[in-house]
Amino acid sequence: MQKKPKSINALMGYMRDVKGINIKGSNDKKKLRYMGYFHGYKGYRYHNNPANTYTFNSFDEVQAIYDFDMAMKTMFYPEIMFLETTFKNYVLEVILDEVKSKRFADIYAKLLTDYKSFPLGSNDYKKAINKRMNLRNKVYSLISRDYGKRFIVNHYYDKDQPLPIWAIFELISLGEFGTFVDCLETTVGKKVSKSIGIKSSYDRDGKLLAIIVYALKDLRNAVAHNNTVFDARFKTGKVNTRIAKYISAETGIGNVTFESIVDYVILISFMMKLLECPKKKIIAFVRMFEKSCEELRGKVSTSIFNTIVYTDTRSKLNLLKKYI
Repeated sequence: MQKKPKSINALMGYMRDVKGINIKGSNDKKKLRYMGYFHGYKGYRYHNNPANTYTFNSFDEVQAIYDFDMAMKTMFYPEIMFLETTFKNYVLEVILDEVKSKRFADIYAKLLTDYKSFPLGSNDYKKAINKRMNLRNKVYSLISRDYGKRFIVNHYYDKDQPLPIWAIFELISLGEFGTFVDCLETTVGKKVSKSIGIKSSYDRDGKLLAIIVYALKDLRNAVAHNNTVFDARFKTGKVNTRIAKYISAETGIGNVTFESIVDYVILISFMMKLLECPKKKIIAFVRMFEKSCEELRGKVSTSIFNTIVYTDTRSKLNLLKKYI
């Protein structure tokens, strides 16, 4: 027999009587409704995984983490969108210059040929071939899905014209764009990296931009879908250490592991710097993060704060601002 769902009052009673959290009154009830018991409290009661549960003294600490998480998403969203759009535009410039064609079929045949860099029949060769074919299938699947739903797809197909590559870039996700860059022939990948400002000494195979895109796409998806971001639990896998080595060599910042949200602030700021964004804009982004951290510090216990904002955060940010 299924249990009857708890009312908001019963949930508050459970938090108070079983979990020892001081939550009471109409104001706390309203706050719990705003964040949601399952989306909010259940998501913010632990760090990274449910085994690392916080010991809260009051509901105000839960609210503080929720507010910090929302501030992170508000701060990250415009800069990730900026990077996604800018990366795509830089890649477009290079591939259009290389192929002199807007057709995906031409670009696929002439530039998405990274598989040729591996020995014929090797496991790496087969993986690269599969990645390339899966990308092609995904592109045509998206076009089929969006025909009749998006003007840009109808506009070209109703004229019996292939969808140009810049329109395809509007359809694909950031992760799929990363796969596109990953499939580029090495020379072309290196040209893209150079145009963005990535030093060739750190990118001899032209793969670093794809690696960076893969690192950012999990954060982008979490922000876009209003998932929890404050403890970097959104990662779907380990971030390639090549990014950390490059950042550390250029900025002097050590221990960039992407286990803490500050490392994503560093990565985004670093890429904005490479793209020659105004210094004031980058510094403003960093200071928004610092301000949110200080607000959190005053609202939660020291032990909780140090699990979210690591003790080396201040030194990292000082080095980052010096680099900027």
